[in-house]
Amino acid sequence: MKCILCERYTFTHICKTCQKNFLSPSFSKRKLPNGIDLISFYKYEEIKKLLFTKHTDLGFYIYTLLAKLSFKQFAQKFHTKEKYISLAIDDTIKSGYSHTAILNHALKTYNISPLYNTIRAKNRISYSGKSKIFRQENPRDFQVKKLKSENIILVDDIVTTGQTLTQACAKIEEQGKTVSFCLALTDVSLK
Repeated sequence: MKCILCERYTFTHICKTCQKNFLSPSFSKRKLPNGIDLISFYKYEEIKKLLFTKHTDLGFYIYTLLAKLSFKQFAQKFHTKEKYISLAIDDTIKSGYSHTAILNHALKTYNISPLYNTIRAKNRISYSGKSKIFRQENPRDFQVKKLKSENIILVDDIVTTGQTLTQACAKIEEQGKTVSFCLALTDVSLK
């Protein structure tokens, strides 16, 4: 097959050279509206075309690769005595896989345990390309299963306004729990 970035022949969808040259993560951090830290791995413009594969067969491979290069590397360097659980935002299977579950799975280490099917949106309206006002007027209305852990990491793929993560944090706080921080593949607000 050919690398989708440089078109050289390779055994993977993106060759090792392009992975090194174009997909090395650049960590960014900002506060969400609720004050919780959001750590993201790529600038949106750097991976925008790859993100467009999300609801295709190719998307599974691209998200798996991006997760390996970013979330997995983060988890391997995240050494704490405390144990954490990670929750993927709305890991419902669409197009044959869940993109947020792929990212969440990459976090599995001795001190991070990914949980699945734990936080789901009852409102299925797509936020893609919608304004902040639209997002505020149409909340996700999350359902969260009972959580036992005190150390929680929330995982999403693309963050624009931070409304989805903020709503998820609020739902978790209703159980008397607090989100330690959030991770995202990309944060659109960062230039």
